[in-house]
Amino acid sequence: MANYPRKKKRLGHFKFGSVLFSTTLSLFIVGLFGTILIQAKGLTSMIRENIEVQVFLDKNLSDSELEDLENNLKNRPFVLRKDDSVSFRFVSDEEAAQTFIQSTGEDFTKFLEDNPLRDSFVFTVAEEFQTSKQLEEISQEIQSLEGVFEVSYMTDLVDSINKNLLKISLVMGGFILILVITVVMLINNTIRLALFSQRFLIRSMQLVGATRGFIRKPFLIRSWVFGMIAGLMASLILYGLISYTQSAIEGFALLQNQELLFALFGVLVLAGGILSVLSTLRAVNKYLNMSLDELY
Repeated sequence: MANYPRKKKRLGHFKFGSVLFSTTLSLFIVGLFGTILIQAKGLTSMIRENIEVQVFLDKNLSDSELEDLENNLKNRPFVLRKDDSVSFRFVSDEEAAQTFIQSTGEDFTKFLEDNPLRDSFVFTVAEEFQTSKQLEEISQEIQSLEGVFEVSYMTDLVDSINKNLLKISLVMGGFILILVITVVMLINNTIRLALFSQRFLIRSMQLVGATRGFIRKPFLIRSWVFGMIAGLMASLILYGLISYTQSAIEGFALLQNQELLFALFGVLVLAGGILSVLSTLRAVNKYLNMSLDELY
């Protein structure tokens, strides 16, 4: 019977198929949840863009006074600027009257000689100025301006939005922590099991005088390459899923932030490499420190 030579094991060349699959799956799950967070941030911004402040003006202001006051308010840092435009508009007393009549169905102009409504400026507050305390300070600041009669905003809506967003952030933060710990443990255990078949080869290299650094190097290089490949594969799968969802669901693209999305892909690739290297280093060090009896 012919004797076929057995293929020699090379240091660091253990089977990485299961490691690649497990790492890709883990990073895809992390990326999927990261995408959900990006969508949630986009949705939060859209909700916050509904928080408007109305600045009611004194009666009989001249055109120059209106223009000066408008320019003054427009240049304040708390006014939302988006896509090179300012979320700021002027509402005349006639427009306000028409809006009131359309919304209530009651035409007060039939029994009132003068229009009791006032001209106003309406603007959206930038997201970073939307705490209850900041809005109160903004209201007082505007109220002190000459020509301003009253400042109004929906206090209850602001408080409700801020409280609910805080609760959601705490829940999602806890879930992220659990998810990250689970993913790290999964990658670590997968690599440790893959290296189990190399434990005697590692021991043999020690016996012939190889240094710890020499033994570690091929394992670390291979794990870095496969970890980054796993991160890249997870990113490509995620990108394909997002592209399909955008084409299938109308308005889904409005919640996307391309800069954050590509930053997430970069994090996945780097995380794949770093986690794989750290897990491999831990596993190799474990086998390097074992006695021969413990290896069995």
